[in-house]
Amino acid sequence: MQMSEAKPVVLLVDDDPDILKLVSMRLNASGYEVQAVDSGHMALAALAASRPQLVITDLKMDGMDGMALFEAIHNTAPTLPVIILTAHGTIPEAVAATKRGVFGFLPKPFHNQALLEQVAQALKLSSGIRDTGAASADNDWRNGIVTASAAMEDVLSRARLVAQSDASVFIYGASGTGKELVARAIHRASARAAGPFVAVNCAAIPEALMESELFGHKKGAFTGAVYDHQGLLQSADGGTLFLDEIGDMPLPLQAKLLRVLQEHQVRPVGATQTVDVDMRVVSATHRSLEQRIADRQFREDLYYRLNVVALTIPVLAERPEDIVPLAVHFLKQVAARYRKDVNSFAPEALEQLVAAPWPGNVRQLQNVVEQTVALATNGMIPASLVQSALNDRSSALTPLDEAKRAFERDYLVRILKITQGNVAQAAKLAQRNRTEFYKLLERHRLEPGMFKSDDA
Repeated sequence: MQMSEAKPVVLLVDDDPDILKLVSMRLNASGYEVQAVDSGHMALAALAASRPQLVITDLKMDGMDGMALFEAIHNTAPTLPVIILTAHGTIPEAVAATKRGVFGFLPKPFHNQALLEQVAQALKLSSGIRDTGAASADNDWRNGIVTASAAMEDVLSRARLVAQSDASVFIYGASGTGKELVARAIHRASARAAGPFVAVNCAAIPEALMESELFGHKKGAFTGAVYDHQGLLQSADGGTLFLDEIGDMPLPLQAKLLRVLQEHQVRPVGATQTVDVDMRVVSATHRSLEQRIADRQFREDLYYRLNVVALTIPVLAERPEDIVPLAVHFLKQVAARYRKDVNSFAPEALEQLVAAPWPGNVRQLQNVVEQTVALATNGMIPASLVQSALNDRSSALTPLDEAKRAFERDYLVRILKITQGNVAQAAKLAQRNRTEFYKLLERHRLEPGMFKSDDA
């Protein structure tokens, strides 16, 4: 969602109408957009509707005071800066407030310049800054992420803050919520943006091939290793490695990955020497890794090495305000790709999209929009096409484990067809030894004789 034209938004909270008017005038004159409310509860309601870049609140207010409001904000949006104003300011109060995370503390009456300096500093440090000029180009880091959701803005705000360091990031989120998009945004916002971004789906690589794919191998390391192969970890040197569905990584490889993260060195399969690697690791999963640890399926030490900063992406059902912007975004993309003059949804179609439960999240919405565009006969997509796509079984997402098994089986069938059931040749093409290859065939109950030609 591009916001380069918007002014920075400041939420101003004070139960004194004269202060609200005075501070609003000063901020408006300095180029800020001000949302003014007269209570902490009104402020929380405003925050639920849209997310500003800064909150300025009075300390002493009836009902919810400034510190109580700050605590409520900090619990849900820890990166949103808060400045507190008070006529009862004391040094101990200021120290206590700043220790708890308040950005600034200004006693009344305050100088106009002091207020504007604190506002400018808060917006400069806030990753959600929406400014003009040079800062607007900085929004390219989140290119491709379309959102009107305050919850997603909080995720992106935290993502940009952590991008400035080299800390490992763990992204939690259901399938189809956009974990890789956030990982790419972190990469673009980091000092490693000019380096490679290497994405690895740990659930999509067959277990027998994963070690070689990740760590690489030397020629002759195993049957079929006819050349040196650089692994994906080395490919990410100088950039970012994104390990999607890390919870599906086999335990033996978890130990080897942990060693790489600790020593910043990779040893390819069959090698006697290690290779230095410098990469930032972002990992993601839809599983509960705490449960995987309890089941002894995931190493606790690796979990803490990867989970330095955690980001949780809300499911689409929890951010319904994103449904229409995303649908319009996908409509433009798909219509351009299919070269079709389809440019809008009927009002009833939009109502159906907003009311749908979206168990497959953003990916399912994209699938539904693509299907409706493909079948549209005029420029407006009717409700009937949306309803049909929502009810179509083809729009349902295949479970990850099922998709992984299907991929592996299709691969084996294809390679057996090529070799006409010759296991030795098939194993060589798959770069597996015959024992491993037979185990794969047994897992999928495939008989090599089924693929032999009549002439063989």
